[in-house]
Amino acid sequence: MHILHLSAVTNWGGGENHIENLCYELKESNPDIKNTILCARNTPFHKRLEKSSLNYTTAPLKIKIDPRYFFKIGAFCKKEKVDLIHIHEPSALMSAILADKFYNLPPFVFSKKTSFPIKQRKKTLYKYNYPKIQKYLCVSDESRKVAEKGIRNHDKLITIYHGTNLKTKGTDTPFKLRNTYNIPSDKKIIGHIGNHIKAKHLETFIEVANIIIHKEKRTDFFFIQIGTFSERTEALLDRVKELNLEDHIKFLGYTPNASNFLPQFDFSMITSQSEGIPQVIYESMYHKVPVISTNVGGIPEAIEHNVNGLLSPKHNPAALADHVKSLASDEQLQKTFIEISYEKLLQNFTTETMAQKTLDIYKTILNHA
Repeated sequence: MHILHLSAVTNWGGGENHIENLCYELKESNPDIKNTILCARNTPFHKRLEKSSLNYTTAPLKIKIDPRYFFKIGAFCKKEKVDLIHIHEPSALMSAILADKFYNLPPFVFSKKTSFPIKQRKKTLYKYNYPKIQKYLCVSDESRKVAEKGIRNHDKLITIYHGTNLKTKGTDTPFKLRNTYNIPSDKKIIGHIGNHIKAKHLETFIEVANIIIHKEKRTDFFFIQIGTFSERTEALLDRVKELNLEDHIKFLGYTPNASNFLPQFDFSMITSQSEGIPQVIYESMYHKVPVISTNVGGIPEAIEHNVNGLLSPKHNPAALADHVKSLASDEQLQKTFIEISYEKLLQNFTTETMAQKTLDIYKTILNHA
């Protein structure tokens, strides 16, 4: 069996982390199955793959739909006798469809990694209901329910949680946050890991800091944000300056192996307005860092309010700030959240489980091809 994994994004995020984890797990557990990743050339994902032991190939991607990328799909499938194409995001799906028109490609599997609704437009519905797609692997039950509104054949939808790779964890970082930013030991670090995209709603993260630092006069907290900058970053930094928070919040930008910093956080915060289930939740569970989050997408499937974390509605920084204060004052609750989350991770959210369930889908499709 030869699986071609497609990613047509130019940054590094949870989706690319999922591809990497899936391919590592399959390589270890099923070395007879070949997995090849096709990614955009000269991107952070490409740079990571260069240092890995995974099979990969690249193609130029200067525009969203680049003919050089989709022709590479077809030529590679023909030359390397690919049996199935696993498509990991919407741009790659469109490229695969275009390549299929020229090369008659093998069957598709599509990973639905967000809880964004599928737009009810003719072209969008055509793309997502393309007949070569045999299964839709949804990152959460919530993502699956949302996808039902745009996918005609609901029997093709299945939930497979992504999980985290327990064998590749590390805590080494190029510097220590407290040392670099002169954060005293009596200050708690509230950390956020996520790229500067609309879904992460970092405006909420900044507002939480403003409420705690200025309105509540609690200077015993410090806020750290790690993630790739974007066209949204300038406005975020301007807001930090406007609120006079520059001595209380730091944006680090893209940082390799960002999850290694998690043990240096006291709390892990997610402020998203839309999600599948962010990888940072699984990483926080592993590193035993309590989670405070919005309750969007599939997040409540991993973090249950007042059971193993604290949740609030999206766009509600006041509620998140209250959660920070209450959790900071209750060390026993922190320990309870950590213990329950870690057990839940081991039982439900490992890449070993995810890879085996994904492989079962591959085999089912190919056995019926």
